[in-house]
Amino acid sequence: NDNLLRMLKLRATEADTSVSAIVEDAVKYQILEDFEDIEDAQKRTNEPQYSFNDLVEQYKSEGLL
Repeated sequence: NDNLLRMLKLRATEADTSVSAIVEDAVKYQILEDFEDIEDAQKRTNEPQYSFNDLVEQYKSEGLL
């Protein structure tokens, strides 16, 4: 996307860094966020699971929906 590349170059210039450094930081951030999500999901593996429809019915019976 030409507009995205133009904005990325502008940001790199303003930050006195390279485009590749900004892209690398963005990728690192995304990967770390993914690892945090995976870690959170692993912590929740022993929690009970409910289907969406069961939760909707439960909330309706409790007057929440």
